[in-house]
Amino acid sequence: MNKTPLEDWLNARVPGHGDATLTERIDRYQLQRLRETVEYVRGKSPFYRDLFAGVDPVTDLKRFSTLPFTTADDLREQGLRMLCSSQDEIERVVTLQSSGTTGPAKRVFFTAQDLEATVDFFAHGMATLVEPGATVIIFLPGELPDSVGDLLARALVRTKVNPVVSGPVRDQAAARATIMKHPRPCLVGIPTQILALARGDLAGTISKGWVASVLLSTDYVPKAIERELERLWGCRVLTHYGMTETGLGGGVECAAGDGYHLREADLYTEIVDPGTGMPAADGEEGEVVFTTLCRRGMPLVRYRTGDLARLVTSPCPCGTALKRLGRVQGRIGAGISLENGGRIRMPALDEALFPIPGVLDFSAEVRSQGEGDQLNLCFHTVEGGEEEVARNALPALLQGGATGMLFREKELTLGSITFNEGGWPGTGVAKRQIQDHRCG
Repeated sequence: MNKTPLEDWLNARVPGHGDATLTERIDRYQLQRLRETVEYVRGKSPFYRDLFAGVDPVTDLKRFSTLPFTTADDLREQGLRMLCSSQDEIERVVTLQSSGTTGPAKRVFFTAQDLEATVDFFAHGMATLVEPGATVIIFLPGELPDSVGDLLARALVRTKVNPVVSGPVRDQAAARATIMKHPRPCLVGIPTQILALARGDLAGTISKGWVASVLLSTDYVPKAIERELERLWGCRVLTHYGMTETGLGGGVECAAGDGYHLREADLYTEIVDPGTGMPAADGEEGEVVFTTLCRRGMPLVRYRTGDLARLVTSPCPCGTALKRLGRVQGRIGAGISLENGGRIRMPALDEALFPIPGVLDFSAEVRSQGEGDQLNLCFHTVEGGEEEVARNALPALLQGGATGMLFREKELTLGSITFNEGGWPGTGVAKRQIQDHRCG
């Protein structure tokens, strides 16, 4: 098994000091960059000047871990005050309106230098999946300059890989036709959309072995979807972690498929207790917090992502010394506390329901029913798959590791099962979450 290509990338980017190991060099580099970033934002950003008023200079990581957090609400309410560059220097502004939010949207600003850092990361990270001469079909937004699909395409051209920017899947037949034009392609896309291309292919347009590899991104990736793609297409499936706030790229799995190797030259990552904000113990699950190390337009210091994960302490099977972020377990705030004390989260439903043959996607809502809570499901299935899905939904929930106890103990009951025959509206980029429609 080859090491992650990010190791060579970091070796070239992080200065050497005598006989220091790469881990020691990265640690020193990150601490120096953290010091410089804090002083940079304090001098350039009115928001951080106020936030860090009276804060002593950063001398070590322990001191850094006591600095105030930056939050999504800060981005919404203080966005322009967070800028460290003039607006003339801003190359790209990404506006993010969270699902269900009626207030101001988050706006993230990037200079040309910031975007170049993302292109550089994409170019090296994709080397795990493709070699020069290969084709990558990008089923992500790519119509606009500097969108994620456009940045990825530019990165691939540098490595002599042929990018085909197709955009999010709106027409499955057209998407399959694009795939069939390119033997042994790598597909990059949204988990449920790529699953729909595979499971919904009742005519067998894409034969097993045609697709060489798949990289899933933009949302939590259920293991059940990975396993199904590997079974149907016989291809390697890896995942990417990132968000607009990280600069679109954050970390990517290596051939081991056992955690994300992070862009450690550009991001410093912490795991904190979601309740107290205190650093989590090594290997303990908590909230992902990151600090940008080289961002010029809108640096973010100790930004709370709301994502649940852990830093893996065991060595990666690929042999690299780089850190790994464990599989993201969804959004911390996306779970729903139930009337009788339990809690249900979207990843638990995903792992229980996606193994059901014929499921392409589903939405979920919780409503009050008597003295308890009721789960209603709406499925998008393959043609003619409704009966099998309806028959297997409850058994699947009862057998699920995280859902079974809730249903067996009657903390949650299954209500209606409906079907959306037209599929889901929109681009599929929005995070999937359970809707809480209970009164009060």
